[in-house]
Amino acid sequence: MLESLITSKTRIKLLLKFFLNSTTTSYLRDLAAEYGESTNAIRVELNHMEKAGLLQSKIAGNKKVFQANRQHPLFSDIHRLLLKHTGIDHVIENVVTNLGGLHSAYVTGSFARGHDNPAIDLLLVGNGIDREYLMQLIEKAEKIISRSIHYTIVSREETIALLQDNPAALLLWKQTDIQHQ
Repeated sequence: MLESLITSKTRIKLLLKFFLNSTTTSYLRDLAAEYGESTNAIRVELNHMEKAGLLQSKIAGNKKVFQANRQHPLFSDIHRLLLKHTGIDHVIENVVTNLGGLHSAYVTGSFARGHDNPAIDLLLVGNGIDREYLMQLIEKAEKIISRSIHYTIVSREETIALLQDNPAALLLWKQTDIQHQ
């Protein structure tokens, strides 16, 4: 889907990198090594995206570090488009919001670091989660998004340690006080 709208594969990779998890930062040589592409190809795309205001940069030592510009008027739209492209929006709609006993849900692994992957890793935080029902929801979502979903269930107490080990974890959903009532 996205490939028909944006013909540059490098630009798609950069959008995924920076807009799936807006806290992600990176610099030119790191991106070139990560994607196995020339620094020039990456530089051209970074410059276009920075000039358009989609990315912001700062100098850290001798490196220019890039990050998504959350203040850009299209940030939320691009983020939602990428959630739809990756299928994460279906995971939220079909699994997370229908699962009782859930306190919060995070994407971890490759997607949290901004990489497209055939599998989505979820960290589900809660007590009393019906695992049988969860498996039914995941099977349905996997068929819809054509990706496998791996999950780990932890208690709220275990979350802090796991999130420290997973600094790129992307919060998908969190129970609010309204949902408690």
